[in-house]
Amino acid sequence: MPVGSVTIGGGHPIVVQSMCATKTSDVEATVGQVNRLAEAGAGVVRIAVDTRRDVEALAEIRRRTEANLSVDLQENYRLAAEVAPLVDKIRYNPGHLFHHERGRPWEDKVRFLADTAGEHDCAIRVGVNCGSVDPAKREKYEAEDSIGPILESALEHCELLDRLGFTRYCVSLKDSDPLKVCEVNRRFALRRPDVPLHLGVTEAGMPPEGIVKTRVALEHLIRRGIGDTIRVSLTIPAARKHEEIEAGRQILADIAAGVFHEEEDSRPRGLNIIACPSCSRVENEAFVDLALRVREATRYAAEHPITIAVMGCRVNGPGETDAADLGLWCGPNFVNFKRGGRKLGAFSYEEVLPRLKEELDALIASLPRAES
Repeated sequence: MPVGSVTIGGGHPIVVQSMCATKTSDVEATVGQVNRLAEAGAGVVRIAVDTRRDVEALAEIRRRTEANLSVDLQENYRLAAEVAPLVDKIRYNPGHLFHHERGRPWEDKVRFLADTAGEHDCAIRVGVNCGSVDPAKREKYEAEDSIGPILESALEHCELLDRLGFTRYCVSLKDSDPLKVCEVNRRFALRRPDVPLHLGVTEAGMPPEGIVKTRVALEHLIRRGIGDTIRVSLTIPAARKHEEIEAGRQILADIAAGVFHEEEDSRPRGLNIIACPSCSRVENEAFVDLALRVREATRYAAEHPITIAVMGCRVNGPGETDAADLGLWCGPNFVNFKRGGRKLGAFSYEEVLPRLKEELDALIASLPRAES
């Protein structure tokens, strides 16, 4: 699958990707970050576009970089017609297609995207994510089965693209649990070995833990011949986004050298903090600092089997914070705090940490003695 000057799949070298954390409307900052990522070794750089102001900025960004660009579309799929002439790949999320023009069948929306991509020589990534699965798919499965809806959604979209005659696409199936990433991608690869796979652990969190989680999944899959392009998704300040590329390249180099760190059972046994990667959709840059403070403030609970989600935007924030034991969904001015999916209130970035510790202590006290 050609994407600008690189090819994904078909036995070609695995491509390392990343995503800009700058606001797309800030042309200077975004051009600088795109070029720094490309210099670090990114074969594809993704940029989020949500508004026409972003589209205008993207046009100028395209004029000022030769990097291979992928555009990330969420709710407003119709922006594809305006951005396709400016990029090499369009990424859409099946779970978000239903938000815009709810009365229109999703099949029509995918047809529009495929026609637009074909007209402008673009590839497509079908990006399915555990935190934003199509509600209609989720309802068909038991609550504890998070893999089934992701897999069915991906296969369904592949089948439609095939019927439409559009075959220049790849698929990603991501979860914040590296073992689920391994399982769902193994199952997909068995069903559709012809489709290039983009691998990654979504919301892997802060380094070094986020790199370890990602390494677990990538080592397991790539050594088995599964995976054609990768992203290491880390919660880091925008100025350090190049570290995602460095981590990805190191993992690939280790795999090529036969150096593996994968453990037989790599599921987190104690406190598990998941946090989305810093990107342009983060509504307050204080989110990254908050995630770091959460990690430090909760170290005393390291041995307890509890999941805390710290999320920075609307794309996967609602789903991931609902699924976690304790969830912090960060908005522009306040943090929506949840326990077991139930909203406890909205707190300032300073107020929420003591509140989190109160709930964490209560949660630890409620655990069966064998677990605590």
